[in-house]
Amino acid sequence: MTSTPLISPASPARPALPDLPVLAEVVRSGFVEGHHRGSLVVLAADGSVELALGDPAAPVFPRSSNKPMQAAAVLRAGLDLSGERLALAAASHSGEVFHLDLVRKMLAEHGLTPDDLQTPADLPLDPAEAETYLAAGQVRERLTMNCSGKHAAMLAVCALNGWDRASYLDPAHPLQQLVHQVVEEAAGEPVAAVGTDGCGAPLMAISLVGLARAFRSFVLAEEGTAERRVADAMRAHPEYVAGTRRPDTWLMREVPGALSKMGAEAVQAVALPDGRALAFKIADGGGRALGPVLARALGLLGVDAPVADRIGRAPLLGGSAEVGAIRAAF
Repeated sequence: MTSTPLISPASPARPALPDLPVLAEVVRSGFVEGHHRGSLVVLAADGSVELALGDPAAPVFPRSSNKPMQAAAVLRAGLDLSGERLALAAASHSGEVFHLDLVRKMLAEHGLTPDDLQTPADLPLDPAEAETYLAAGQVRERLTMNCSGKHAAMLAVCALNGWDRASYLDPAHPLQQLVHQVVEEAAGEPVAAVGTDGCGAPLMAISLVGLARAFRSFVLAEEGTAERRVADAMRAHPEYVAGTRRPDTWLMREVPGALSKMGAEAVQAVALPDGRALAFKIADGGGRALGPVLARALGLLGVDAPVADRIGRAPLLGGSAEVGAIRAAF
């Protein structure tokens, strides 16, 4: 495998792109008070670029939108996951009770405990779950961090193969080298840089075009392949990929065959079963713009379903009254 540059605090920052288009605008009381710029790509069913806004060929960190590729690497390494367990391996879970219970089971099935996880201690990702969790007198734990399902699967495949578990997050680890390979194959391009994700795992940079291609490749993969198994598990058990109050769950539950995964810093990728796909990133990482931009992009993909309106709703409040909204601007 060719060497990929590692991003470190001393690395020079990539120049800003002030000419990126406005993807969403913040409208309060009829007055536009802010903008969210970014890049977006829409692929036609044949994989050709149907729409490109901004600079979708530039590399980005997909963050948790890389998780389907990480889960596929775990399968390729020999771990036999399916159903809810495989969906949770590709998840940014909400920290609901059923998520945490299954992570514990996945660890125990391979002689592991939550103490083996190298995720940072965190609260449940879902705000309602976090409030309930804190009200019960509980504290931040590694298990509760939204990536614990992915880490449980990574640890399990290390235990299966006799790989070192203490270094499972090292980019040079055999598992992470395999993840690197899977990302490049799915994206159809070399990884531009390797950094460290919020959970501590290696993070591979690819373009938004490559990210959309990757999701497209998963839904079109042959049955029985690692990629198709991941896509099928995520679509069959979307509540384990996200949670009961999350847009990824709503979309995969209500649009037949859709594969959807968000990532931190306002990244989103979606593929439909016929090969249509999209990926975008809000440049400032403003997650509040993700829903409206996703809903508009789904419309450009030809998705006409009530769930798009639900995902796209992002009201602004003045006191307790609704006085505006964040809306797509393309």
